[in-house]
Amino acid sequence: MTPSCPEKFAINVKGLSKSFDGKKAVDGIELRVREGEVFGFIGPNGSGKTTTIRMLCGLLVPDAGEGTCLGYDVINESAEIRKQIGYMTQKFSLYDELTIEENLLFVGRMYQMKDLKEKVGETLAGLALTERRRQLAGTLSGGWKQRLALASCIMHEPKLLLLDEPTAGVDPKARRAFWDEIHALAANGITVLVSTHYMDEAERCHRLGYILKGKLLAHGTGADMIERSDLKTWRVTGRGLTGLAKKLTGLKGIETVAAFGARLHVSGADEPALLKSLAPFRKEKSLHFEKVAPSLEDIFIHFMSGQESAVEERAP
Repeated sequence: MTPSCPEKFAINVKGLSKSFDGKKAVDGIELRVREGEVFGFIGPNGSGKTTTIRMLCGLLVPDAGEGTCLGYDVINESAEIRKQIGYMTQKFSLYDELTIEENLLFVGRMYQMKDLKEKVGETLAGLALTERRRQLAGTLSGGWKQRLALASCIMHEPKLLLLDEPTAGVDPKARRAFWDEIHALAANGITVLVSTHYMDEAERCHRLGYILKGKLLAHGTGADMIERSDLKTWRVTGRGLTGLAKKLTGLKGIETVAAFGARLHVSGADEPALLKSLAPFRKEKSLHFEKVAPSLEDIFIHFMSGQESAVEERAP
């Protein structure tokens, strides 16, 4: 029997912590991202996603922790890490007054790239930017700015992409095209760590990590996280759902009530208590109740609610 090859990790860190003005932004994170996978970093604003990414790419020095990124020590070899990653920030960070082509030439000179004009031409063609190469970056729509930012990140052929909420404010069509590009890059061996707020994007990642208040609460494939969850969810359809949501919120056993279009998801971990609270409403003929598997969004709302309750319990 042939022994299996050991897993190779592009990111392998533990205990990463960072504080600002005495407040912990990241608290002991342990993270492993396999080579060639798309890893989704999920969590609300202020949860520590950006701080973690900036520590991984050497822009912030951790207060504690250890590990490697692309085989280099995240504490002592950050300069080597920065040479081999592409980092796309939340905010468009290229020059509005330069054309698409001029921006890429500028980035290429920073990396001291050889055959620069040829490489810029290949990058423009690869991301369908050739026809717009003389357009000023400041006149581009959000989707085209996003495409230009990605081009600037991959032109030097990095081994790892760190993308910090790259699709925020971009229309759905442009988001889908962007994710097609991400998966094409991963298929060619590039590792991608991407933070996002969008659950449809989370479902397109190979694995996920959920971070809240600086702690990594869960990680694994989306299917794994749903299977391991102790959450029980009921889908409700019918009339008067807005009023129903108000009545259900806060009842024993009901942890979350979330609207998904013309339906409600009512969830809780204590199934007997959940069923008892739902029982009177299930008798109403205008409502239809169906037990369903929780969605990723149900699980993430559950995590957030649990942490908020824990904070309230600890408060003096």
